[in-house]
Amino acid sequence: MAGESGPAQAGVYVYGILPPDIELSGEQAGVGDPPGQLRLIHASELAALVSDVDLAGPLGTPGDLRAHQEILDQCAAALPVLPMRFGAVLASDDAVASELLEPHQEEFAAALDGLEGRAQYVVKGRYHEDMILAEVLADSPQADRLRSAIADADPVATRDARIALGELISLAIAARREADTRALGDQMDGFCAASLVREPTHELDAVHVAFLLDEEQASRQEQIVAALADHWDGRVQLRVLGPMAAYDFVGTAGSGG
Repeated sequence: MAGESGPAQAGVYVYGILPPDIELSGEQAGVGDPPGQLRLIHASELAALVSDVDLAGPLGTPGDLRAHQEILDQCAAALPVLPMRFGAVLASDDAVASELLEPHQEEFAAALDGLEGRAQYVVKGRYHEDMILAEVLADSPQADRLRSAIADADPVATRDARIALGELISLAIAARREADTRALGDQMDGFCAASLVREPTHELDAVHVAFLLDEEQASRQEQIVAALADHWDGRVQLRVLGPMAAYDFVGTAGSGG
């Protein structure tokens, strides 16, 4: 009849791959509107963490992305998990087993073994703008001359000088970012299972590095970051994100519908 909604277009949303010998504690909502309850699908000595979704409704909102990441990060704090890409949906439980778990059993099992007792952390730092600009001007007579030349001058008449100054500052910050990232990596060398330098997300980013750490290495990382923060004396504001799923260190055969 007119005005009635059609049947729900159901799908199975996959968050990640887990070891088989786990149980979910309590009920937890997943992605979608309305959100489905998290559950497990077992096959080939693996488990997939999933929830049912109505594909007729919206999927892929910022709220869904947050839920996806929070669920995976909560898992990673307690056990190894291979994260699926955001938005991975298969048609049915049988499809999860036959198209995802069974064909990749050896690959997934080996990756899970490599993540046993480990989680990802991200160290992110941003320069204090006034301090880094003062550094650049102190170390670059050319930049300092350009700054003096454009001070209180007509913006139109000094356009080329302003562009040149901006380029000098950008290059100088990039060089400092490379050196500071290397300093962080040197301090973490030997205390992490793996590391990956991420691209900066802001022009004032100082460091942005993902580390794969054993459980006992997390406290050492905190000590290293605290020591660097003291050494940099307010020049860089540092923070540590994690534990989280090993997004930067594993790949999965994500499937989408």
